[in-house]
Amino acid sequence: MKPAPIFIAAFFCLICSIADRQAVAHGPEDQKKSSAPHGLRGERKLPDRYPYVVKDILKYCRPQKGFWVDLGAGRGQVAIPLIEATGNPVTMLDPNAESMSKGLELAREKGLENRLTAVVGVAEKMPLPDNSVDLLVSRGSIFFWDDPVKGLREVYRVLRPGGKAYIGGGAGSGYPSQATEKLIQSRKERARGEESAKWKRFIELRRPELMRKWADEAGLPNYTVMGKGAISAEDKRVGQGVWVLFEKK
Repeated sequence: MKPAPIFIAAFFCLICSIADRQAVAHGPEDQKKSSAPHGLRGERKLPDRYPYVVKDILKYCRPQKGFWVDLGAGRGQVAIPLIEATGNPVTMLDPNAESMSKGLELAREKGLENRLTAVVGVAEKMPLPDNSVDLLVSRGSIFFWDDPVKGLREVYRVLRPGGKAYIGGGAGSGYPSQATEKLIQSRKERARGEESAKWKRFIELRRPELMRKWADEAGLPNYTVMGKGAISAEDKRVGQGVWVLFEKK
C-alpha cells in the first residue's frame, strides 16, 4: 500500500523543519567546491542538457505515476522539466536547502508550486521510508557522494518493488551533436590545462567501469550501465556521459 498523500506531505514538513541546513552539498548546483573543476561553469553556455536527460529518463524508466524523487536535486534542474513533461509531482532531495529554495521559487514562477517539494538529506542516509519511491533520478550527484556504494544501497532500499532508478551524468541521447562535440573537446583540452589534476579526476570518476564497480559492491541484483563516460558519446543509447539503470524486483 502506498503512503497517503497527506501523510507524505506531513512527513516532508517534519523533515525539512528539523534537518541540518548547513550540510555539505552533494548536488550539481553546489558540488564540493574543492574538487569540482572551475571550468564546469563555462559549460552553461552550451544548450540546456536537462530536457534531453528527462526524455531519456522517461524512455528508459517508463515510470508509473506516484512518488518521484530527484536526488542531489540542486535547484531542481531535472525535477522541474520532469514535472513539466509529465505533470507528476517530484520531490527534490539535497543537503543544500538554499539551492532547493531557489528551485521552489522557480517552480512558483512557473505555476508548479503544488507539484514540487523539498527534503533536506544526503544520498547515504535518505530520510525516506523503505519501499516508498516509484522513481528516483539523479544527474551529476553520484560523483560527489561521500560513499557511492552506500548511496546506491540506500536508493535500492527506498525504491518500492517495481520502482526504477536512473543515476549518473551526461547530456542526453538527443543532445545536439555539435554541442556534444564542443563539450567533449573542451574537457579533453582542460585535462591538459591549469586544472589538469581536477579534470582528470572528473573524467576518471565517470568511467563506466567504476559505475559497474559501485553497483556490484552495492549488491544491486539487476542493473544496466549505459554510456562511455565524460569524454565520449559513442553509446547512442545515452550519448555523452554514463548512467546506471536498475529496478527493484
